[in-house]
Amino acid sequence: MAHYPLNHHLRQTYRFLVGLAGLYATLFGAIGLATTWGDEFFHRGSDWVLGLRTNPAAAWLYTIVGVLLLLAVLLGGNVYHQVTLVLGWGLCGLALLVMAFIQTDANVLNVSMINVIVTIILGLVALVGGLYGKVGSS
Repeated sequence: MAHYPLNHHLRQTYRFLVGLAGLYATLFGAIGLATTWGDEFFHRGSDWVLGLRTNPAAAWLYTIVGVLLLLAVLLGGNVYHQVTLVLGWGLCGLALLVMAFIQTDANVLNVSMINVIVTIILGLVALVGGLYGKVGSS
């Protein structure tokens, strides 16, 4: 069983950073949805939003992940701890998976290398926030 620090003194700072990451993901997804409205779901065009390539599938994915991160930050407690751990690992895994398909026809999320880098950063921010977000009695 893993040992996570309880009631870490920087817990609120990490929560704030995860909130910023969730806000960025939600904003990217929402603007991406507005930009790619009417395109095919897995469109492989040249739509760029906030410095990242996007299509409707990627925009929906980032919107959902961003809203989940924001909800976890608002709920706080051990729900925040669990959700950010899962989403952090999930985002890092997704980034590595889509990196393998960048130059192929399987690039259904229309990503470029900058998307991979930003997704890994968002995943690591969420993961670190989750690692230090556990609360309990001292």
